[in-house]
Amino acid sequence: MSVVPPSLLCLGNLRLPHITAMPGSIVPWKSAVTLLCQGPKQAEQYRISKVGSPEPMGKEEQITPGKTNTLSITEMTTDKTGLYHCSYQTRGRWSQFSDPLQLVMTGVYYDKPSLSSVAGSVVAPGENVKLQCFSRMNYDVFILTKEDGDHITQNQSSTPQHGGHQTIFLLNPVSTTQAGTYRCYGAFLNNPYLWSQPSDPLQLQVEGTTDSPSSTQPRRATAPSDNLASQDRRLGIWIGVPVAAGLLLLVALILYCLCKAKNNAATKERHPEAAGQVNGQASEAADPQEVTYSQVTCRVPHQGTAGTPSWVPRQTQSSEYVTLAFR
Repeated sequence: MSVVPPSLLCLGNLRLPHITAMPGSIVPWKSAVTLLCQGPKQAEQYRISKVGSPEPMGKEEQITPGKTNTLSITEMTTDKTGLYHCSYQTRGRWSQFSDPLQLVMTGVYYDKPSLSSVAGSVVAPGENVKLQCFSRMNYDVFILTKEDGDHITQNQSSTPQHGGHQTIFLLNPVSTTQAGTYRCYGAFLNNPYLWSQPSDPLQLQVEGTTDSPSSTQPRRATAPSDNLASQDRRLGIWIGVPVAAGLLLLVALILYCLCKAKNNAATKERHPEAAGQVNGQASEAADPQEVTYSQVTCRVPHQGTAGTPSWVPRQTQSSEYVTLAFR
């Protein structure tokens, strides 16, 4: 009985290669991407192609001994989307094709959907979580992706809802490994590899993970917190009432002073004589000086005339009083 070398046995059952995309298989429009085909160290050459496309000729194949073959796409366009697979050759034999890799392009449709969590963005482990993806454009399907940790991709048909289309993605039951950043996209069945703009990111936090709130911290308001809130409101009322009363008294006092000043001004306008007398009396009181009255009699001499007897008395002039003030 002949012995078959171990190398020939390996040739009869070659390990499947693995194909990946860097930085990822979800590529924005006109962005660059690189496809990698990984095989064993004995691989002599690799082949990367679209599923269903004709096999490349020998001159199109690239030999990279002991290394990973790459296919670089400098600018992502619609004709480059689809399913890709790869294989490798060793000792004259080709391996089977790898599992297919879906290469999609995003940003084809500008109407981006919205993504929300029905139970909130912070959930407990084991809880049933519903993520709702909605758009006003009538997409046939919605796609849910997880950007970090364990990558998750779900495709689901849409249903009409409130002037648009939506779908509900279920995470049942949720675990700590499902915490992360989620987005959703819209697409049509006739172009399954052309997706819309991504939704805004949804950060799903699972209690017990390092980036989530402490499991001891309640997610919703509890009765003790409600009691504390009501006590704070009552304390605010007790403090506010005296302060408001003090302000009202201060305003009343200011108004009283203004009214009194206005009445005094009106009284002076109606009785100016009284105000003058008061001012005069105040002036006299302020300047107490002695006043002396003196009578001065003025006599004007007249010369006698021929017709006037000398015994007739001459006219006496009126007396005047002169006020003499001594300072």
